[in-house]
Amino acid sequence: MDLIDLSSVNDDDRFLEFLESLCQSLGFDFASYATTNLVTGDVQGFANYPDEWKNHYGKKGYHRLDPTLYVSMLSIAPVDWGRFSHDDKFNKVFFDAFDFGITDRGISVPVRGPYGDCGLLSVTRKCSDGEWEKFKPKVIGDLQYAAVHMHDNVMKSGLLPKALSLPSLSTREKEILQWVAAGKSQQDIGDILSISHRTVEVHIRSGREKLGALTTAQAVGRAITFGMIHPG
Repeated sequence: MDLIDLSSVNDDDRFLEFLESLCQSLGFDFASYATTNLVTGDVQGFANYPDEWKNHYGKKGYHRLDPTLYVSMLSIAPVDWGRFSHDDKFNKVFFDAFDFGITDRGISVPVRGPYGDCGLLSVTRKCSDGEWEKFKPKVIGDLQYAAVHMHDNVMKSGLLPKALSLPSLSTREKEILQWVAAGKSQQDIGDILSISHRTVEVHIRSGREKLGALTTAQAVGRAITFGMIHPG
């Protein structure tokens, strides 16, 4: 089960802009939208969290255990994250999140579509317990409307089928292709990563196959196009 940032397969910024606008208008720190691919089980979505946290979250595989995702997806009503305060998995995720300026104070609003699809709008706000309890009733109606709006527009956008066909590279494959994009040779990359150049070659070949590329240069170009790595 992979974690796919839909902004990497989308050149339209309207979804991230919507999340930013939502935070500004309602007074939240961060917002995210997630849905589960019905075919692959992959978690796909958008978030305006800091890139450092998104990368850390994905690298740690927290989408596989985060109850704000997998428990909230099963709910019908909005889920206050306070219910997870004694959940070891929740505490594991947010113990790390604090280092990135992310609070564990939040709420997730599920949306169910007519074809078995489910979307999840989540927001966070750093505040005291008392402020949070007064704040929630004022914004929950707007959040539910926003969740439906976001989910409906994502479903209509055609992004999910596009994401379904997106190749999935391992962290090591992406790391090595990133060094190739920076102009490093296989020997250089092996020295940098403390692995043999033969292992580097194996990962490059695997990356080429997954990306359907005939050459390493073509694989690098496609990985950049898909947003998996950045131009050197």
